[in-house]
Amino acid sequence: MSVTESVAVPRAGRREWLGLGILALPTMLTMLDIGVLFLALPQLTADLSASATQQLWISDSYGFAIAGFLVTMGTLGDRVGRTQVLVAGSAAFGLVSLVAAFSSSPEMLIACRALLGIAGATIMPSALALIMGMFRDPKQLGAAIALWASSLTAGVALGPVVGGVLLNWFWWGSVFLVAVPVCAVVVFAGPRLLPAFRNPAPGRLDPLSVALSLGALLPFVHGLKETARTGWSAGATLSAAAGVVLGMLFVARQRRLEHPLLDLRLFGLRTVRGALVVSLLVAAVQAGTGFFVAQHLQLVKGLSPLGAGLWILLPTVVLVAGIFVSQGMAQWVPPARVIAAGLALAAAGMIVLTQVDAGSSLALLLAGFTVVYLGVSPVGPLVGQLVVPAAPPEKAGSASGLQSTSGELGVALGIALLGSVGTAAYRHSVAIPAELAGTPAEATARETLAGALQTAQSLPPSLADTLVDSARQAFTSGLNVAAVVGVVAFTALAALALATLRHVPPMGRR
Repeated sequence: MSVTESVAVPRAGRREWLGLGILALPTMLTMLDIGVLFLALPQLTADLSASATQQLWISDSYGFAIAGFLVTMGTLGDRVGRTQVLVAGSAAFGLVSLVAAFSSSPEMLIACRALLGIAGATIMPSALALIMGMFRDPKQLGAAIALWASSLTAGVALGPVVGGVLLNWFWWGSVFLVAVPVCAVVVFAGPRLLPAFRNPAPGRLDPLSVALSLGALLPFVHGLKETARTGWSAGATLSAAAGVVLGMLFVARQRRLEHPLLDLRLFGLRTVRGALVVSLLVAAVQAGTGFFVAQHLQLVKGLSPLGAGLWILLPTVVLVAGIFVSQGMAQWVPPARVIAAGLALAAAGMIVLTQVDAGSSLALLLAGFTVVYLGVSPVGPLVGQLVVPAAPPEKAGSASGLQSTSGELGVALGIALLGSVGTAAYRHSVAIPAELAGTPAEATARETLAGALQTAQSLPPSLADTLVDSARQAFTSGLNVAAVVGVVAFTALAALALATLRHVPPMGRR
């Protein structure tokens, strides 16, 4: 027997592939739960008499909780056991979803959404760390990561579609009941198909570190989201600044602990550092672009939320295809080149989006957006394969949580920053009819495109048409400016990937 044969990596069998399916189900569910509520919000608002502030908390509490608990849950999986944490989180997700479906007040639903976010935060870090342990063969690992990443994408894409179908036939609580059978499958089959793994010397979980991590992430993400929603304000700035200060205190404490919640030595690894920066900023640009495109389809093109969701399925299918193609390429081509080539393609898609105007065909918008999605498709799966294996095995959950957190923060950052850029462009470009000067209607119409469309409903036809045309063109100019930012960002990130990840060999040769 040759040396090569004696150290051959074991290949995954039927149990591992079935286990992958079990991991994909709750992963898809956590993403689906973000979008499925969008369409239900008007119905549940009327039913529960939710105020405008309560509506915002119903929407945001889930995402805030996920972002705040990802690192903690990833580390908890390393210490308690990844399968145990994932199964417990899935059970909690199913039970809380059942309660949420029958909420009798806005406060009850807000609390349920926050608990769902905490439960959802157990899933992604544990799932990715388990996949890395279950699939040791590089080709099988690439295929497994591609399938798992596709479940993330499918959850995002199917959220509005599933929500639209359910709300066509049932009451708003039905969008939460989807989770119950999925979680039941995970709770029953997970312990039978997934391996048990935890750090043999985990140390004590530090409650103050958990509190500081939450205190850093939640105000920071809240500040970014408020900036995207209302523009720069003292409250949003102070919230983000408080998050930064608490983050510095968190880092200082981690340096002193023997068993830190987050091992900062991970950032000393060039591969981890470069991959996380690319992941964060690509997620930011992708999310910001998706924010504009979704609004453009509904507010400029006049599609229903379900119609917009169905059109967005096209670039989503291309994204899934790109994930599998890029995984195959990465077996033979260094990941840095695959990522850089993809980001150069995404920059080309952004150039197409700079040419969109209010009167452009839907085909031009979707063509540019589809190319962007194809270009970013290698990033998420390949970053996962770079970050987690670079960490020690007992820190895989922590590293996976760190990667997931970078994506969540990137989404918040992208919507906030690109949203602010688009809002500024809109306010600068929109032309308000002189007849509205000095009236509350002028302020409403100048604030957002949605406000302008609402104002137009109470105006004479000629004034309404003038305002709507100007507002739609002004919003599209915001999309164009955001696309220019995207061109620059993707080009710079392609260069960054080549500079920081060029030493990593092809996945098939590791």
